[in-house]
Amino acid sequence: MTPRAPLAPGPLTARRPHRPLLVATAAMTALAVFCLCAMAFDGRILLHESVWLKPLKFAFAFTLYTGTLAWLLSFPHRGQRLTWWMGTMFAATAVLDVGFIVLQAARGTFSHFNDQTDSVNHIGQLVFMTGVPGLFLANLVIAVTLSWQRVTDAPTSRAIRAGLGIAVVGMGLGYLMGFTGKQQTTDAYGHPVDLAAGHTVIHGQPLVRDGGPGLPVTHWSTVGGDLRIPHFVGLHGIQALIVAAFVLGWLAPRVPWLRTERTRARLIGVLALAYAGLVGVLAWQALRGQPVTAPDAATLTALGILLAVTAAGVALVYRFATATPAFAPTAVSAVVPPHASVPPMSR
Repeated sequence: MTPRAPLAPGPLTARRPHRPLLVATAAMTALAVFCLCAMAFDGRILLHESVWLKPLKFAFAFTLYTGTLAWLLSFPHRGQRLTWWMGTMFAATAVLDVGFIVLQAARGTFSHFNDQTDSVNHIGQLVFMTGVPGLFLANLVIAVTLSWQRVTDAPTSRAIRAGLGIAVVGMGLGYLMGFTGKQQTTDAYGHPVDLAAGHTVIHGQPLVRDGGPGLPVTHWSTVGGDLRIPHFVGLHGIQALIVAAFVLGWLAPRVPWLRTERTRARLIGVLALAYAGLVGVLAWQALRGQPVTAPDAATLTALGILLAVTAAGVALVYRFATATPAFAPTAVSAVVPPHASVPPMSR
């Protein structure tokens, strides 16, 4: 069967950059550099980590995500006006939300779940209450709009659709942090602060759950379940799957059974299901108060089943690919020229 051509809105074929998202990406990149410098000179601490670590992590995450959306929305597709406005809303909201995180870091206090009654924090929490749902809604609308159309080659299109869906789930998992219970701690100056919730799940609900021993750089908890892990992994599933599609495209001229787009698209489908399963296991593990570094028998069993199902899926795709009459390793280049398998980004 001849592969379906990518959808395009009428005569429009040129790719157009999404400038608001590109501006947001540049701003987040600059912020990441600033935070790295600030960490070297500002010794203030919140929950045993630099006040600038949280803005740094958010800047890094949004650099990846806004950059990915800017690249994605540059492809011709139906509903471009709608997705342009949703991308613009995402960019503006991201800058506003991260701006408040930076402001609170400069003030030496918490941005998320902060129950302090001062006017700056009160306004900031209102920003979060409107901004976070705005990010979720914009991403959801973009995901739904693109879910029924193909904007580039089949493997990359499948990676985009599946990745956006997983990202929506990853964003949604962030809301679970709001149900972890209150905490009592202090700001960078030793003043008491009440937090409405946190990101760490620990049995017994101690007064302070966040800020304990954690992994290097990320500081993900090693003493309890950390909901930031499935949130982060889910949010960046789209980048992982797009990279997988590019890698498969690069391997296609070298590995005969990967030459057809249909085979690579099927592999991306298997990887997408595996990635979604991993997000689910990580969320389940965190909600049970289990550190990611200390999986129990149930978690290891779930991961083993996920790995076995993934391997079976890959094997099934390989069997279908090599069983087709057109598959002939010695003459496959005559069926699919190598240049046809080059990822769209390099065209």
